[in-house]
Amino acid sequence: MITFHDAAVMVHDATVMCPAWLECDPAADPNTLDQVRSWPATTRERPVSLLESVSGPLDLKDLSPGELPLLAAEIRDLLIQTISRTGGHLGPNLGVVELTIALHRVFESPADRILFDTGHQSYVHKLLTGRQDRFATIRQRGGISGYPNQAESEHDVIENSHASTSLSYADGLAKAYQLRGEGNRSVVAVIGDGALTGGMAWEALNNIAGAPDRRVVIVVNDNGRSYQPTIGGLADHLATVRVSQRYEQVLDYIKTTLSHTPLVGPPLYETLHGIKKGLKDVLQPQVLFEDLGLKYLGPVDGHDEQAVEHALRRARDFGGAVLVHVITTKGFGYPLAEENEEDCLHQVQPAATAGAGPAKVPWTQVFGAELLAIGAQRPDVVAITAAMLHPTGLTKFAAAYPDRVFDVGIAEQHAVTSAAGLALGGMHPVVAIYATFLNRAFDQVLMDVALHKLPVTFVLDRAGVTGPDGASHNGMWDGSILQVVPGLRIAAPRDATRLAELLREAVAIGDGPTALRFPRGTVSAEIPAIGKLGTMDVLSAPGRQGGAGDGQPRNAGRPAGDSHPAGDSHPAGNGLPGGDTHPLGDTHPAGEDVLLIGVGPMAGVCLQTAGRLADQGIGVTVVDPRWVKPLDEALIEAARRHRLVVTVEDNGRSGGFGDAVCRLLRDHDVDTPAKTFGLPQQFLQHGDRAEILADEGLTPQHLAREITAAVVRRTPELVHGPHA
Repeated sequence: MITFHDAAVMVHDATVMCPAWLECDPAADPNTLDQVRSWPATTRERPVSLLESVSGPLDLKDLSPGELPLLAAEIRDLLIQTISRTGGHLGPNLGVVELTIALHRVFESPADRILFDTGHQSYVHKLLTGRQDRFATIRQRGGISGYPNQAESEHDVIENSHASTSLSYADGLAKAYQLRGEGNRSVVAVIGDGALTGGMAWEALNNIAGAPDRRVVIVVNDNGRSYQPTIGGLADHLATVRVSQRYEQVLDYIKTTLSHTPLVGPPLYETLHGIKKGLKDVLQPQVLFEDLGLKYLGPVDGHDEQAVEHALRRARDFGGAVLVHVITTKGFGYPLAEENEEDCLHQVQPAATAGAGPAKVPWTQVFGAELLAIGAQRPDVVAITAAMLHPTGLTKFAAAYPDRVFDVGIAEQHAVTSAAGLALGGMHPVVAIYATFLNRAFDQVLMDVALHKLPVTFVLDRAGVTGPDGASHNGMWDGSILQVVPGLRIAAPRDATRLAELLREAVAIGDGPTALRFPRGTVSAEIPAIGKLGTMDVLSAPGRQGGAGDGQPRNAGRPAGDSHPAGDSHPAGNGLPGGDTHPLGDTHPAGEDVLLIGVGPMAGVCLQTAGRLADQGIGVTVVDPRWVKPLDEALIEAARRHRLVVTVEDNGRSGGFGDAVCRLLRDHDVDTPAKTFGLPQQFLQHGDRAEILADEGLTPQHLAREITAAVVRRTPELVHGPHA
């Protein structure tokens, strides 16, 4: 593939595509591409491409049917080129190109409302609604979002990227339009077959079907997958369409032909379109939906734009609730995506930067490896995932113990209560889930697991700031929400060693639930402990500086398998290896200025902060609590010995770890002032994780400035006295 950056045009291999503006036949003239390569830039400038000519849905409607395959090819080129660089959801968007084109040609957005369930498949929608000039900034700081965003366009409606919600939104919007006398407006909900496994979708379907006069068009984008292949009874029902031998043969023929013929000639196009007209006669899958009272149209080949357009026009003109069943292929048109067995390149990472160094180990990988080792020793340990086997690190465990892994689909509530049932039956379930998605199952955690004191371990991946995926993916709520659950213990590892240790400690607990939270990305550098404060790790103390890779002994932390506290409070025991009675060594009280407590990966940030403070003559004790709930009561006496207590966490400040520490100190009449640092209780904009943490002041530089100012206000002699 040749890329002319100055003319913004893609000239493909002659067997695939010849641009419309190039009046030649490369297949007949092998020298054509060589000639094009030799043209000067001014010669290569050509008429605006079809995609560039579309500034909104009205322009799209002006295109002829014969131009649409070229438009689809240009969109796929741009998706592959851009997302390979920025990272993002590639496979889902490659699969909905023709569907999105048809949606905007049939409906009158924004008067008609088009809702994308989850929203990660809205890139094509963005390109067709005036955001081509900013598409290169997608998911970047200050750029456009990877999900629909009301601030970007009047064509974007909902921003929540949690699955199975679009039908409820559609139901409510249709009711509102009917009540306001705007019943001529259509509401279109595009939902994948994976999202249909969520119970909320079926609750909405039940209500939509109960009012068949409201103009709700449900488009089921059926590609047989969410992240991985869709599972469950509904998936089996929809699969009866896809596995039909005749239907598979037709789709294979269409797919092969279209992939080799982006510019479909009129005779070939009429042949393919004629085939589609008979698809409805092949099978009758509509029984399930029509029994609910929904008008059913389909199945339709989602990569035949005209067939999809025809079905959508029928649905629009019906004037009531209609379900259009569209069969698509995730990653369509890009062999690397179509042939990717894991997830069809559901989400790709940004291209590696030259000189970036060796690849680092992701937190998820560390968890997966340790769970596999635990599984070999503990036949009672089972794993549960909500349609995210690979993203949550369960792949190897599933390969080794396929009978001990349960993928429940996009159904977090069911996942948690099913785990409760497994625990009642004598198993120890490990529920691997993104932190933000556990929000959806809070009632089940509280009433179905914790109330019964069941041994269920929740492993919360992507805790804290996730970054590029934006507000609804940030796992910044669980640290506060779970604080109110009686008997639940929460652990936060600072590095890979602690992740493995804490996971083993969690699954060893048999009298209640546990949660283990860690962030997105690669693991932090190893940070050895220099001592203990109760059950907590001391990482640095005045006169005894520790740090990652500093050669300090690593056996000071709690070994895996040691006894673990069983209640909501720890004894205030203090002890260092070797029998020392003072957890901080022989440091005189005058040097104990700040007790700095860092949760999980923030422990490393705190260690760097302590170094900066030491340069200002401020003595700092850095502690990693390891278990952030319940609090170790050793904190009480440690706080009394210091002039200031500071907590740092990558969770919302309200109701989080810092608030819990402040409450503990108040309850025990500790007068030492406390200062808490964390994320503001806001919906944060997308961007790189490090950038967002810096914006919110969770960097060594900012923390050192704030803590120095706080110390000076309370004890000015620390700066103007002997420590200056």
